[in-house]
Amino acid sequence: MKAVLVKEFAPFEEAALADVAEPVPGEGEVVIDVVAAEANYPDILVIEGRYQVKPPLPFSPGKAAAGTVARLGPGVSGLAVGDRVAVQVEYGAYAEKLVARAESCFPMPDGMGFATAAALGLVYQTAWFALVERAGFRRGDTVLVLGASGGVGSAGVQLARALGASVVIACTRGAEGAAVAKALGADHVVDAGMDDLHEGLRAAVFAATGGRGADIVIDPVGGAANAAALRAMAWRGRMVVVGFAAGDIPAIRANYLLVKNIAVAGLQWSDYREREPEKVAAAQRTIFSLWQQGKLDPHVSQTLPLERFAEALAALKAGRARGKIVLTTGREGG
Repeated sequence: MKAVLVKEFAPFEEAALADVAEPVPGEGEVVIDVVAAEANYPDILVIEGRYQVKPPLPFSPGKAAAGTVARLGPGVSGLAVGDRVAVQVEYGAYAEKLVARAESCFPMPDGMGFATAAALGLVYQTAWFALVERAGFRRGDTVLVLGASGGVGSAGVQLARALGASVVIACTRGAEGAAVAKALGADHVVDAGMDDLHEGLRAAVFAATGGRGADIVIDPVGGAANAAALRAMAWRGRMVVVGFAAGDIPAIRANYLLVKNIAVAGLQWSDYREREPEKVAAAQRTIFSLWQQGKLDPHVSQTLPLERFAEALAALKAGRARGKIVLTTGREGG
């Protein structure tokens, strides 16, 4: 079978499509015929050896996919060959076939395409756990989402709107990003490229919330935007740090936390997949249900064949991606 193969930790451009042996399922595992895989910024970090988890070499990257069940390992129940599923894994999704734990495979609703199922995977799971689990979202909260036209950011905007936020504020760069954020349900858009983000973001958020500030901030960006967002928070606001797409890990000024009773939490979503898989399964059922209700519709900006994975990752690294880029294997339904 064909798979993107990483032989050593190096720039992602050095990985290549290769012929590899087909996976064999172990106890409690299944093999999936992959139709679509979600391209994500963390895939770059994994390939280059800069992620929290370093897979054993050689390996295929990719954390989320959708396809059909091809083989069942011993002890698997609740799934059958031919089932259409979305899949969450630590690595391995950039391949024509993928082995995964059965508990990490989630049945797709009728009528859902494979590209949509893949796009409703990792980034929507991350946004869900950031909003609901870590930030304690309550209906009527005001939510500020940084990097709002990217993967986690666009998912955060849609989920905040679908869950009943009173005001959703998107922070993103440029007219194209603003248009994407508006289409996803943002009430207000702030240009992250303004001359003085440190002062301007707070002014914009306060104007949008009647001087109150944001109850919740979702930050997949880091860098200067993090410090600016901290100043734009409401009393007892909750910030969740998801990642550092800007490349800079911010230092949190503790005096802001004290003065306004602000809480800052981190989210490593894969810990939930490993430690509390039942919560992940419940979250995916809710995400799929919201799609069925017409409240979620992932913005898939591009679908590319698997062999063009480096093109997808280059767009993510340069910040050019708007919404999701999905890789396809050419199987029926991709």
